[in-house]
Amino acid sequence: MNGNGGEPAWIWDWSGSTFDSAAMPPLEFTALPTLVVGMAVIVLVALVRRCWWQGVAAIGVVLGTFGGTEVCSKMVLPRPDLVNAPAMLTEVSFPSGHAAVPIGLVLGAALVASPRLRPYVTAVGLLWLTVTAAAVQALYHHRPSDVLGAALLGCACYGLALWLLPSSAAPGVARSPRALPAVVLVLSAAAALAAGARDDSVPGPLYFAAAAFLCAVLVWVTVVEGPARAARRTRPALG
Repeated sequence: MNGNGGEPAWIWDWSGSTFDSAAMPPLEFTALPTLVVGMAVIVLVALVRRCWWQGVAAIGVVLGTFGGTEVCSKMVLPRPDLVNAPAMLTEVSFPSGHAAVPIGLVLGAALVASPRLRPYVTAVGLLWLTVTAAAVQALYHHRPSDVLGAALLGCACYGLALWLLPSSAAPGVARSPRALPAVVLVLSAAAALAAGARDDSVPGPLYFAAAAFLCAVLVWVTVVEGPARAARRTRPALG
């Protein structure tokens, strides 16, 4: 963990750390603008589709994911200093707020998307998610546990939102094409490896990519695979 150790990361040029350079959303100062624009898009989709309850639940998931990371990292989960370590090692970083932005927005978008489009919306979002999750690790801003914590928090918020939704407003089950899960996971793994790469290490970036890939798996299972399997188990037998 070192705010000055990010230059060997391949994604450094898009991190916004260099003077007068643009940052890839949601890195650096783009986190809050990305969050606001993403929520506006979710609200617009909910209004167009007239899925009011799902829209409210989606905004709740986004705010719960991002707000939860901010509360936990700033007030609830301080990192203890057991050995008089440098400040960079005890700075609070769990869960990752920057990773929480794409995680919350992808989960929120999945709630307001139609069942037919939901797998594709989630697939596109996962590529953004894995790049972000791997990048914040490769830049030495977060540990692997930080991005995994954000993913678990987001999935928990999504599950809670589904449980609280009235049965009449529950989103329909998404059935993805048979090849889509494999394509999504392969592309997510490739994106995680690319975004997590560094010039000065090989083992570290592999850990970063693995953590980012696990985030993608958690979100995909929560949104697409889990509900589809539950629907197949509860489907009444014919005859």
